[in-house]
Amino acid sequence: GSEFVSWPHLQAEIGTQTWFCDPSSPWQKGTVENTNRRARRWLPRKRDITAVSDHELKMICDRLNATPRKCLGWKTPAEVFREKMMEEMGQRPYPQKE
Repeated sequence: GSEFVSWPHLQAEIGTQTWFCDPSSPWQKGTVENTNRRARRWLPRKRDITAVSDHELKMICDRLNATPRKCLGWKTPAEVFREKMMEEMGQRPYPQKE
């Protein structure tokens, strides 16, 4: 779609590689499909998304980010994100026990 028209600029700005799935190939984006399936527990297709409050969306995001994932070594997405951010800042993610 047109939402990705500026991908070369984005790739150059943040210094990452970009990869796009082939159309109609959901097996190429397993994490996205898995997360969509999880979100459907609280947001079924028949539900009017405009009626969902910001508070409810935040609660759904918190649940998704607090669920351990096998692909993350049974860590939660929130834990992995925190670890990566702390690494970028040159700090250890969790204090060392003495």
